[in-house]
Amino acid sequence: MNLDDLNRRMQGAISVLKGELAGLRTGRASSSMLDPITVNAYGTNMPLSQLATVSVPEPRMINVQVWDRGTAQAVEKAIRESSLGLNPIVEGQVFRIPIPELNADRRKEFVKVAHKYAEAARISVRHVRRDGIDSLKKSEADGLSEDESRKLADKIQKLTDETIAEIDAVLAAKEAEILHV
Repeated sequence: MNLDDLNRRMQGAISVLKGELAGLRTGRASSSMLDPITVNAYGTNMPLSQLATVSVPEPRMINVQVWDRGTAQAVEKAIRESSLGLNPIVEGQVFRIPIPELNADRRKEFVKVAHKYAEAARISVRHVRRDGIDSLKKSEADGLSEDESRKLADKIQKLTDETIAEIDAVLAAKEAEILHV
């Protein structure tokens, strides 16, 4: 029974959540907004970051410079069809993407998406807890005392509660950022 391994796996769920939340729009331009976009190029789906340079020259503008002119049309299509609601201005191999103001309804939609991401992270943490408890039961069958098993189960539950509280804190911060006008 390795609590450090369980903790590492739970922290992994938090880092995935932070990455997903970084891609949500908050009304300000961020190069990480385009991270979830995948482009169908060269016969496969590739992350946008492997096909272009993404930069933020001003607070409400993103520039995407495609490296290969042949993929420009696929990149434009992927950006337009993403759930981010962006409309790129095409200038050859360079796309300028203005970030429009978010209205109240759009902000609420993004909050709902953030809640979905957080719930997925909570579920992931609960799966790690379940794996830890299952491992404890096997150890108990192999000779671990019931008292020791109970102590370890309590530690696993405490670790789970702390991780879920951290997920809730990350979600609350992102929600405040999205709703801030």
